[in-house]
Amino acid sequence: MGAAFFYHLTRRPLEATLPVLLDRAGQAGWRVAVRGTDAGRMAWLDEKLWLGPEEGFRAHGLAGGPHDAEQPVLLATEKTAVNAPDCVMIIDGAAVEAEEVNTLERVCILFDGNDDRALNHARGQWKALKDAGCAAQYWSEESGRWEMKAET
Repeated sequence: MGAAFFYHLTRRPLEATLPVLLDRAGQAGWRVAVRGTDAGRMAWLDEKLWLGPEEGFRAHGLAGGPHDAEQPVLLATEKTAVNAPDCVMIIDGAAVEAEEVNTLERVCILFDGNDDRALNHARGQWKALKDAGCAAQYWSEESGRWEMKAET
């Protein structure tokens, strides 16, 4: 049974935080699907990951390619990822269900804490998953380093 980890981004943007989480998932041996809501935004994120430092390169692909099933990290807007992920990272308010949390190793929900709409959406997701009996942790970087602030 997995858990949902909520990451309240306040100091570093998504494009700086996501690679760190992808590295950790890779170290755990997990395949990852990064789920967003907008194809243009996913293409932007794909570009950011390609342009990162060579020593920190993360093998990944943008959904819709011929090798999606083999990708260790697949950026997609669809709920069902064809790369059979162990972990799904939710960005930009994409949907997540309790069933996913309970069947995957981990679901990571990253949200911009400086955006009231994103913050309120994440609060709704926290409540829905908690009410469904999912294990969840809330992490904040407000102090300058990641600290767990709540756990169910």
